[in-house]
Amino acid sequence: MTGLRDQFLLRPGAVFFNHGSFGACPRPVFEAYQRWQLELERQPVEFLQHRLNDLLQEARQDLAAFLNADADDLVFVTNVSLGLNIVLRSLDLQPGDEVLSTDHEYGTLDRAWELVCKKSGARYVRRPVPLPITTAAEVVDAVWSGFGDRTRVLYLSHITSPTALILPIVELIRKARAAGVITIIDGAHAAGQIPLDLTALGADFYAANCHKWMMAPKGVGFLHARRELHDLLDPLVGGKAGDIGRGSRLLAEHQYQGTRDPASFIAVSDTLRFMEENDWPAVRERCHQLARYAREQVAALTGLPPVVPDSPEWFAQMALLPLPTCDAGTLKRRLHDEYDIEIPVTGHDDHLFLRISVQGYNTREDVDTLVAALAELLPEVAV
Repeated sequence: MTGLRDQFLLRPGAVFFNHGSFGACPRPVFEAYQRWQLELERQPVEFLQHRLNDLLQEARQDLAAFLNADADDLVFVTNVSLGLNIVLRSLDLQPGDEVLSTDHEYGTLDRAWELVCKKSGARYVRRPVPLPITTAAEVVDAVWSGFGDRTRVLYLSHITSPTALILPIVELIRKARAAGVITIIDGAHAAGQIPLDLTALGADFYAANCHKWMMAPKGVGFLHARRELHDLLDPLVGGKAGDIGRGSRLLAEHQYQGTRDPASFIAVSDTLRFMEENDWPAVRERCHQLARYAREQVAALTGLPPVVPDSPEWFAQMALLPLPTCDAGTLKRRLHDEYDIEIPVTGHDDHLFLRISVQGYNTREDVDTLVAALAELLPEVAV
């Protein structure tokens, strides 16, 4: 994947294993994004008032085809956190109602649910899913054991942020639908990392980022809502009243959020074109194999077992690398300062991990550099 490295803007020499945090935009996509920004500034009124809706429509249609969805059920948002806040702040939760989730969710959304539940008198039920995991049934049973008479919402990550797990959401969505429970999925790490078919998945609400694994410019994601639930959603800003009643209510209420730079939204089409031109399914598979290699090499160094089986059912381009007890902050700092390796150190249930993200610009030599650095540093940061 050496050739792909030249198509990214990453600093030469850096070993970048943290694509999962903010992504990294390919040079051709970034250049297209800047061209759209220039178009906007040449005549802002003409662009925003007369051209923008058609440009967004084209980008949403391209995105919808990529996701097997209807473009009128998609609206661009700046990120998953904003998209899901539209949903969770629209719910009519009552005192005693419960929102069922796991202890592997993204902290910002945990906090949002806690705030909403505090105001409504509902409960945010975070079921523990212990590591290691060996079967999907373990996860389904662990989550669904929290289901009760007052469960109104099932909220899950498709791929968890702190632990890089692909959760078995298909079965859990099926169970929730049968029980009349609203399903809300955080797909921040899924779009672009694994194939997505939103129609087949059938979640009530699904939000994802395009600026992570799809490699779009920063500040673009989407919210997908089943058509019959559009009216449930209250706009955070207010929408444009003149648009209500024309076409999709989701778009009329939520596409307009005041003045902002829409170039990253429009550039989603350029992102999808880049992926197609570079045979991205093949790139994803090579990245998965490199993530497997990283798991094997770090496990050989530390002697620690993996937390999930060696299967694409559980991880794709992002994986956990178990670490021995150590000073996590010092390890992360020294990896960065002394070896120019960018990789996050995470924790779950008092265990430490590296969360490695492998993208098309990474190489086997990058993994070998990481393993050599760990061999030197881990004895020095042990506690």
